[in-house]
Amino acid sequence: MEHEITLVVNGAARRVSVPARRLLSDCLRHDLGLTGTHVGCEHGVCGCCTVLLDGQPVRSCLTFAVTVDGREITTVEGLAGPDGLSPVQRAFAECHGLQCGFCTPGFLCTVTALLAENPAPTEEEVLEGVSGNLCRCTGYQNIVKAVHRAAELLAEEA
Repeated sequence: MEHEITLVVNGAARRVSVPARRLLSDCLRHDLGLTGTHVGCEHGVCGCCTVLLDGQPVRSCLTFAVTVDGREITTVEGLAGPDGLSPVQRAFAECHGLQCGFCTPGFLCTVTALLAENPAPTEEEVLEGVSGNLCRCTGYQNIVKAVHRAAELLAEEA
């Protein structure tokens, strides 16, 4: 049985028909063609599939698409603005906060939410904030630097 749902994805209303058990990650990737959301562990452990649901980070591999009918979803594709990359994206590029890039979309969404809630996090708050996202390449030093740099860029914009 298919369910008609409407998702507001990256600012645009999208209507889609999905089975009740379709995961949000699969809906985004396969039904809507937004492949920036990556699927890693499929158990909610790695954070690669993190998207923003009404501004809060959620694991899209653990969320049924039908449960977010009518809600606002921001994927990595929606983080950039009309003038280009978001401050978080710019900071990750500037500070080399990525290597292979597989985990990067989840980190970008997580850090966007972190800095919206806490615009000037301490080192400990950054580490706690990204602790739910795994990266097998970087060792996290440059990711932490990127979070602090993104906070600086956001403060400059304010």
